[in-house]
Amino acid sequence: MIVTKIRTVVALGIKNIGRVFVYRLGVKLGFNSVKKIRASIESGVFFKKYECDLRSNIEINAQWLDHQCYFGWQYHASSKIPNWHYNIFTGRTVKEPMLPWWDIPDFDPQLGDIKGVWEASRFDWVLCFAQQVATGDKDALDKLNLWLEDWCTNNPPYLGINWKCGQEASIRVMHLAIAALILKQHLKTSPALVSLIKAHLQRISPTLSYAMAQDNNHGTSEAAALYIGGSWLVQLGDTAGDPYHKQGLKWLENRAKRLIESDGGFSQYSTTYHRVMLDTYSMVEVWRQKLNLEQFSDKLYTKLSAATNWLYQFSQFETGDAPNLGANDGARLLPLTATDYRDFRPSVQLASVLFNHGKAWEPEGNWDLPLHWLNISIPKEVVLPQCSTQFSDSGYFILRNSTCFIMLNYPKYHFRPSQADALHLDFWLQGENILCDAGTYSYNAGENYIRYFGGTKSHNTVEFDDKDQMPRLSRFLLGNWLKSKNIKPIGIEQNVQTCSVGYVGFNKVRHDRSIELSDFDLKVIDQVSGFDTKAVLRWRLKQGEWKISGNVIYNGDHRLTISASIPIKRIEIVEGSESRYYFQKRLIPVVEVEVEQPGTITSIYKYN
Repeated sequence: MIVTKIRTVVALGIKNIGRVFVYRLGVKLGFNSVKKIRASIESGVFFKKYECDLRSNIEINAQWLDHQCYFGWQYHASSKIPNWHYNIFTGRTVKEPMLPWWDIPDFDPQLGDIKGVWEASRFDWVLCFAQQVATGDKDALDKLNLWLEDWCTNNPPYLGINWKCGQEASIRVMHLAIAALILKQHLKTSPALVSLIKAHLQRISPTLSYAMAQDNNHGTSEAAALYIGGSWLVQLGDTAGDPYHKQGLKWLENRAKRLIESDGGFSQYSTTYHRVMLDTYSMVEVWRQKLNLEQFSDKLYTKLSAATNWLYQFSQFETGDAPNLGANDGARLLPLTATDYRDFRPSVQLASVLFNHGKAWEPEGNWDLPLHWLNISIPKEVVLPQCSTQFSDSGYFILRNSTCFIMLNYPKYHFRPSQADALHLDFWLQGENILCDAGTYSYNAGENYIRYFGGTKSHNTVEFDDKDQMPRLSRFLLGNWLKSKNIKPIGIEQNVQTCSVGYVGFNKVRHDRSIELSDFDLKVIDQVSGFDTKAVLRWRLKQGEWKISGNVIYNGDHRLTISASIPIKRIEIVEGSESRYYFQKRLIPVVEVEVEQPGTITSIYKYN
């Protein structure tokens, strides 16, 4: 285990480990300036009367109209001001809401998952209320200012749980800025709103090194907030914003260069976190255009173009959904539509117009609403259609035909993986997820949940000897990162698409997976060896009345047939869990195929 930890430290990067160590030591001992900053929020309205043309012809996000909406699924039938220190998951309230943020633990078992408190303070409602104001709802302006005033009263600068995370503060800055754009107040901003932005920039800047050490969307979010907030102050004649603007610009360029692969894949190996990153850069680019700021480098735009195409290729046009790949914490930035949390089309359409200069989808739909709200012209051009492709830098195969979508992920880890999901396969039919990933559920619901949802059991792949593919070293860290072997690119012969890839695990187990996709069926061939006692192949099925007869699992027109070159000890349907939304789970049927000898297992899924 010591050797594993040393290898993992090296893989994470000594520089990043050093950044985290210096940050934590600085906060603890007080030499980090974040413990010395002071700020106050000026009295007065945050947003003034809307005096531009009404936009009543554009649909608003009504999720906060008469109720509160959290994580895309949890609704509270109340239009009252939220309790900013209340955990919507556990029903518990922060006991000491006025502690300095650095004295508050990351994980408090008494309070429960901290994200249940933070969600209301991401200011989704600011955008929704701003939309209402712009469509002529006079009461919405009073409501917007009243809620912001109450938030500031109950969250004075740098006291309490909602100041604890620099990324959470950054999301507030971005949403306030977009609301100012919607209400045409980004160049005529009230003193109260300016002071609120300043207080946030002071909180974000001193701890930026910690965000960068994570090599994830903490860095992109915080760089974006500094860039937007800093340039905002400069435009208003406040030179105090210039250092923040330059700091944000530097790290926006740096993060795109480092964290986005040449094929567009992102460091977190997650569709929802990829969307967070892409929405962040979309907001930055919109802000840059509206303030007529200098363009970013060609290299940054090249990376964002590739990142946009990556998410486009993963998304299903029929539903907007995408594979529940990697960590999923319920984050959704820029909620300008009432579309479902799992609908990626609004984000993809906006980014396609901004970074690829064409629409992802030709027909008009709700996915166009962010463009309308942000006054972005929609071009007539359409980007290239979705197709079968290999993302060789980030490690994914995508196979498509007229009705099917297949995703196979394989280990190409330049950054830390969050789930033991090597060679997981997602199968979609006409936009519906047939063979699915389990998701995440929660970061703080207990060790059993973390191990189950992040473990090999929760994926459509093979588990050897009841062990995960990579050992879990901590809540967010796996060791012995896998490396792929025998990667064979996509081939097409007589309308049959093929690809294959394998890996050898740290304990010498070996798994090679080959795929054949035709117009009638999906064939998956798994070769397994090197294990001690058993290998278990799992297929996580969509909800429904599945039955099993011998080696055939069926549900109406769908049939999954299992065969093997060696004796099969058992084939059975067991209960599993799926979490498509954060802190929400449901039961699904899971097929388990167990063998005790090295050999080949063949699975054929007929869908026509």
